[in-house]
Amino acid sequence: MLPHQELPEATFHMRIRDESVGGPNPYRWQEQTTNDLFGGRRVVIFALPGAFTPTCSSTHLPRYDELYREFMGAGVEEVFCLSVNDAFVMNQWGRHLDVQNVKLVPDGSGSFTRKMGMLVDKDNLGFGLRSWRYALVANDLEIEKLFAESGYSDNCATDPFEVSDADTVLAYLKGQSKTAEKPARAEFVG
Repeated sequence: MLPHQELPEATFHMRIRDESVGGPNPYRWQEQTTNDLFGGRRVVIFALPGAFTPTCSSTHLPRYDELYREFMGAGVEEVFCLSVNDAFVMNQWGRHLDVQNVKLVPDGSGSFTRKMGMLVDKDNLGFGLRSWRYALVANDLEIEKLFAESGYSDNCATDPFEVSDADTVLAYLKGQSKTAEKPARAEFVG
């Protein structure tokens, strides 16, 4: 990633809770752009292969949610989790994991992920096109630091998870090396 590179422009199709809708599904569609979500502030975005998958559900997202207050104390204004999943799946995943703080962003068509250069084929797992695992710190849309997992490739036989974890990103924000062991991750069982 080149220094001073900006986040790519994309439109995200979000489902926003709106009690005025009524009924058992009180949500409305709302389009939000890269600028709407991430512009004008310092944010952490972490991207992962998919909602409800083992590492993403057992470790990646829960640890960011757990450390959310520490991220705020380290000069971040919001933490976002992005996945190439639709808004319905992302909303249900957040409810299933009882996510309290991290904002879930559905990149259903993978357009943001493709423009980031992080779209990979995961047909070997039956997933289709998904995001490579990475995290970043951005300040008013400018990428300050990228934490991309090694081995970027289509149909990767492994699922690297060494540098995009919450503890590594938080250590960067606090200006220190990572000292705490991150929680163990679950292996994929197909």
